[in-house]
Amino acid sequence: MSRYRVLLAALVAVTFLAGLGVAAVPVSPSAPSASADTVASPRADAIRSLLERRARALLERDETAFTADLDPLADPGFRQRQRDLFRNLAAVPLAEWDYLLEGETDVSSLALPAGESWAPNVRLSYRLRGVDVEPSSQGMAYLFTKHGGRWYLNSDTALEPVGKRTWRGPWDFGPCQVLTGTGGFVLSHPGGEALAARVLAELDGAVTAVTEVWGPAWSRQVAVLIPGSVDEMRALVGPGFATGSIAGVAVADRVDPDTHTARGQRVVLNPDSAGALSPLSLGVLLRHEITHIAARGETVDGAPMWVLEGFADYVGYRRSDVPPRKAAPLLAAQVQRGVPTALPTDADFRGEAMELAYQQSWSLNLYLASTLGEPGLVRLHRRLARVPVSEVDGVLLEVTGQDTAGLVRGWQDFLRQTFP
Repeated sequence: MSRYRVLLAALVAVTFLAGLGVAAVPVSPSAPSASADTVASPRADAIRSLLERRARALLERDETAFTADLDPLADPGFRQRQRDLFRNLAAVPLAEWDYLLEGETDVSSLALPAGESWAPNVRLSYRLRGVDVEPSSQGMAYLFTKHGGRWYLNSDTALEPVGKRTWRGPWDFGPCQVLTGTGGFVLSHPGGEALAARVLAELDGAVTAVTEVWGPAWSRQVAVLIPGSVDEMRALVGPGFATGSIAGVAVADRVDPDTHTARGQRVVLNPDSAGALSPLSLGVLLRHEITHIAARGETVDGAPMWVLEGFADYVGYRRSDVPPRKAAPLLAAQVQRGVPTALPTDADFRGEAMELAYQQSWSLNLYLASTLGEPGLVRLHRRLARVPVSEVDGVLLEVTGQDTAGLVRGWQDFLRQTFP
């Protein structure tokens, strides 16, 4: 089941931008692996050939071949959007682009074009060069029509009345521009050049900083996407994150718990919020989100939020020279009234208590690093990120020799010393 985690931390200082909004790791439900074409019939063979031509034309940059299978009787707007899609992808570093058929959609309730129509379940499988080890898989709600003995692609919106929607990538929203560095690339649209350049300047250092803590056992290549509109932001990360208060989101479309790998991982930045950040705040944001990218394959849904978000914040703020009172002003104020008596719960990460929960979680990880050492913190994180909240006590006893109550007591002493 999808889990959404949101951070609204604040850097409150003259030299730091107040209100750094960070969001972490929305993950869509596990999708079928893009490894098997499950439809067999003459009609399916014809559609499969059409999609193979479409994929080959896109990779070979042959616009004439790409548009040849569009239904000449289709809506002119759809045909133009397909031409735009082809051109928008020109700069995107694609290593793979393929389609698979998996069953079909019942369209009996729809008003369909004249002649024969078919709506097989189509999945796009694509891989970004240098970033994706395995391809990402996304659903495409295509309707095909047959005229004069030949099948055509007619629409990618006609199935919406029956709940089928076509996944939209950045290339559906405008021409893509790509800036490449050692640690990955930044994809933006015309008008996003300034922020893209700033992100690229921080990207390699952020990847290096995460690797210093987490270790080299991850791809160390990140795709950072900068949407050009709220609609695009919503398509890439979901409506809950397409708000002005969120500066960045780390997303993945599939996580394999057996191989501990995640597919389709991206960092998506809100251009309005992220564009207003200082260089320091932008660096913290990128390190936080890239930590989620590096650790996602080792994380299970249901793992404690204070573990996941606190660790990402620990890496984000590490060596930033941000004083604790500036990184966690709400926590500093709380300690003056009395130290927390329990670990933050997952429920605390929603609503008005959210910012305080993130600051508490950061300080918890800072405390654990001070007692276990940074390698010890990483080892503990790897264990805790793989278990639900109900198993935390046992892992703490095994790894640290103290239970949750002992952790809280030590953390309380740490807070009194950190926020005197």
